[in-house]
Amino acid sequence: MPKKGEAITLTEGSEYRIKSLEARDKPMETIGFFKGYAAIAHDTAMVMEIESPVGEHKSMLRLIPSHMVISIDVLKAGEEKKEKGPEGDPIYFG
Repeated sequence: MPKKGEAITLTEGSEYRIKSLEARDKPMETIGFFKGYAAIAHDTAMVMEIESPVGEHKSMLRLIPSHMVISIDVLKAGEEKKEKGPEGDPIYFG
């Protein structure tokens, strides 16, 4: 559990169950491992590695736009990596 006042962040490699908007009466459920974030046009999406529903591939990536997320359940939390400095392209909100 995070300490009082400590920010909660999604950690790469952790397993989550995410419910997101699919239809008015039925949310889509995604269970998988968090891989990071991706930019989609002017929005940000969570990148999840999930088991493929089709037998062709063992796993696939699903991008879930952040504004579509209803809830996130932590199934298995990984170790949070301490960053030394900015790496890669930052994502800006505005």
